[in-house]
Amino acid sequence: MAQQTFAEVTFEQYRKSTRRERFLDEMNRVMPWMDLVAAIEPVYPKADGPGRPPVGIERMLRLHCLQQWFNLSDPAVEEALYDSRAMRQFVGIDLGREPVPDETTICKFRHLLEAHELGKQLFARIGEYLTKQGLQVSRGTIVDATIISAPSSTKNRTKARDPEMHQTKKGNQWYFGMKAHIGVDSQTKLIDSVAATAANVHDSQMLPELLHGQETRVWGDSAYSGQRDVIQHHAPNAKSFIQAKAHRHRPLSEEARTRNRTKSKVRAKVEHAFLVIKRIFGWAKVRYRGLAKNTHWLQISCGLANLYVARRRLLAGV
Repeated sequence: MAQQTFAEVTFEQYRKSTRRERFLDEMNRVMPWMDLVAAIEPVYPKADGPGRPPVGIERMLRLHCLQQWFNLSDPAVEEALYDSRAMRQFVGIDLGREPVPDETTICKFRHLLEAHELGKQLFARIGEYLTKQGLQVSRGTIVDATIISAPSSTKNRTKARDPEMHQTKKGNQWYFGMKAHIGVDSQTKLIDSVAATAANVHDSQMLPELLHGQETRVWGDSAYSGQRDVIQHHAPNAKSFIQAKAHRHRPLSEEARTRNRTKSKVRAKVEHAFLVIKRIFGWAKVRYRGLAKNTHWLQISCGLANLYVARRRLLAGV
């Protein structure tokens, strides 16, 4: 390991480690860097010719993870690296020897991942890594969807809203954006399937993509009621634990409400995944136009959310 220059050496006597430093240290220890780099390497530019050699894959991947965890744009993550010593240490940058990759380099790396649809591969690699560590997928799947808001304003270059985003009504309020559909393991609370659609697509339409076929139980809220045949077709051995839905002239009985409350104790686990993605990682609003870019971002976010949820078990050597 190269010796640090004076630019990165700290002389504070009373310095205390921050939550950011502890978080980055934990994630650095649980990330399967070699597996993820191997997925990107076949399409990454090679260092041949007289031009400037490309930045290392792992360094750019670490930088991309910072964007995911702290919800940073390309210019913002460049400035954050100059500002935060903890982030520079995580990425492996010593300002005494080299500058931070500029926002154009960061943008090109993200476009490379999007062009080759590597978000799906990285999500799968993380899932395989967690399986090897003993975090097996059980036979129960909880399905749900959440709305990711998009800008509804037309004050932009094209004078129009994103044509791939749509509006939907939830309760008495209208929302504009996309939907993130996920399937979560009922025991480990890890995301095992993910899909993205416009916000006006009903939750139940994506149910087949969220089932892996080996389930013995499927949980979901009342938006998935009436999908018993779909569950039977895609997961033949699964028993439906979808919550019952009341109708205008046919309210639920007290027995049905009691069963719904019992189902909700398991179904609530899916909200933990949304908590990580939307609140801890801060991805409550889309950053890009178009479903493809945001689907790619969602897939990587789900993979990183799995590592975040499982980090204590991984660090304990389960």
